[in-house]
Amino acid sequence: MGMIYLVIASLSWSLVGVLVKTAAFQFDPYTITFARFSIGVLALAGFALATRHSLKPAVLNRWIWVGAIGKSVNYLFENVGVSQGFAYGNVLVFPTQTVVLLLLGIFLFKEKLSGKSWTAAAIVVAGVLLITWNGRPLSAPLGEQGWLALVFIASGVGAALHLFSQKMLLDAMKDVSMNYSIFLWASLLCTLPLPVAADWSGTFVPGAWAAAAALGLITGLSFLLSSKGMRSVKFSVAAIVFNLPVLFTVLWAVVFYREPVTAYIAGGAVVVAVGMTMLNWPSRARSAA
Repeated sequence: MGMIYLVIASLSWSLVGVLVKTAAFQFDPYTITFARFSIGVLALAGFALATRHSLKPAVLNRWIWVGAIGKSVNYLFENVGVSQGFAYGNVLVFPTQTVVLLLLGIFLFKEKLSGKSWTAAAIVVAGVLLITWNGRPLSAPLGEQGWLALVFIASGVGAALHLFSQKMLLDAMKDVSMNYSIFLWASLLCTLPLPVAADWSGTFVPGAWAAAAALGLITGLSFLLSSKGMRSVKFSVAAIVFNLPVLFTVLWAVVFYREPVTAYIAGGAVVVAVGMTMLNWPSRARSAA
């Protein structure tokens, strides 16, 4: 069952781009962000009720707020980028998150990287640059697509802060309570701009409502599935499965929206997936420990 949990979580993350694109037919990015958190909170509350877990949102823990702010930045910028650009644009979020976490480990925890890790990180960065470049003349300005790339990179920084906060909270809180607290405060933060920024289309679009609901369920349940799966699957296998969204995000954009994917985008996604897998693959020494 562990592998099934990991695959479901990974595939659900890869669908975020097309779901946000679908939700954008009815809703603005701010509303989509709020929906992802609020529905996620309800999903977690339902899970806790069904499994008889007690939920008590933490208020004064600073890492809860770091996670809430980071995840809010992650979702809001991701929703803005996908709404304005292509559904596969958020493929940049995954490698950016990885590189930022790597830097945090080096500077805050004084972690030392092996030659393999540095090589893998360089490959990830090369893939990001390839996707961002996308074959444009080097003398040309970034333009619209370059601006959107910066938006997705900002989203990746927010995602990294969220995962970093989770790392700091793992020993102090259970998975359900931790995610519930972070997403609850994030949903409240995301209500602040709604009175002035909410902009719904006048036409009722059932698919957009269904997509928003699906995004919320992914927020609430995918992290629980991934943590359950990690307990029974080898880390080397999990490393590969967790990097599948990089490739499937591009695939779903082509399948559902026929979006134009250049060789630079496809090649960059493959390079990123290879680099991230290398970076997460345990060394022989660590595997034997």
